[in-house]
Amino acid sequence: MKMQEFFAMGGYGSYVWSAFGISFLIILINLVQPALQHRQAIRDADDFHHQEK
Repeated sequence: MKMQEFFAMGGYGSYVWSAFGISFLIILINLVQPALQHRQAIRDADDFHHQEK
């Protein structure tokens, strides 16, 4: 099997690879977004704590 045939996937390659790409993007967002939100929550809590003093 040639690599070109593998990526073409019998004519369905555009559907298969776009589904993989979208899935990868969603998984990446689901991994990065909570970390960014946690970082922001820590900053907000620290700012609030410093305002209290």
